[in-house]
Amino acid sequence: MEVVTHFVNDTVEFYKWSLTIADKRVENWPMMSSPFPTLAISCLYLLFLWAGPRYMQDRQPYTLRKTLIVYNFSMVVLNFYIAKELLLGSRAARYSYLCQPVNYSNDVNEVRIASALWWYYISKGVEFLDTVFFILRKKFNQVSFLHVYHHCTMFILWWIGIKWVPGGQSFFGATINSSIHVLMYGYYGLAALGPQMQKYLWWKKYLTIIQMIQFHVTIGHAGHSLYTGCPFPAWMQWALIGYAVTFIILFANFYYHAYRRKPFSSQKGGKAVANGTTMVTNGHSKAEEVEDDGKKQKKGRAKKE
Repeated sequence: MEVVTHFVNDTVEFYKWSLTIADKRVENWPMMSSPFPTLAISCLYLLFLWAGPRYMQDRQPYTLRKTLIVYNFSMVVLNFYIAKELLLGSRAARYSYLCQPVNYSNDVNEVRIASALWWYYISKGVEFLDTVFFILRKKFNQVSFLHVYHHCTMFILWWIGIKWVPGGQSFFGATINSSIHVLMYGYYGLAALGPQMQKYLWWKKYLTIIQMIQFHVTIGHAGHSLYTGCPFPAWMQWALIGYAVTFIILFANFYYHAYRRKPFSSQKGGKAVANGTTMVTNGHSKAEEVEDDGKKQKKGRAKKE
């Protein structure tokens, strides 16, 4: 017990010390004065992962078609705004794409970049709704380990990023990721419009490929900064490398099972014994089961919004 007490006390002292080197500009921004709101929301998310399927177990799934259309295209707008602000702000501040230290001044461009990164952090909390909609639609198989790992860790880790390094090279990964999310949520929004859009969505596989390229670029970018001695916090560079490696492993496993492994077929007619779904991912195997909304409601109608 004494060991635990010492560990807790040391952790508290370390956190108090870390606050002395935190960015004072964001101290009074919403959600940034304390980690507890972020941790509380993350805990509620995990609680919903446990309670949601139990609540829906004996209930009909919701279709949520209109809700998904609004949500996905709203996320397109939000991520486009973030990417645009980061690109224009970094250009105005004459950022280097290879090595850019954090500037903690109140320069208008630096504050603009910090604000865009804060919105990026907020977007990671909004993305918890991806899971909520899966569960309300009873797509429980889509709530994979990759899905939960991605959503839960990104929200918490980006709180840390905004608290201590809301600028400098932090803009690089957020710009790439928010740009990819414009494409990704655009795909989801189009798929939610109905089965008639399916013929235009041939490019779903390439979203996963682009995301895996993103992680390799992140590792290369952080590695280059460490090698050249870029005056950006080394602890964050190493954290980015380790985090990106976990995603490469998980996404590669997803890609193999979704696109490379031949589907098992046991019927004479050649129909694959599968979910009847095609998967794309943003840290999850999100199935665009558009047929379910348009065709498959013969046995028990799904609840509407």
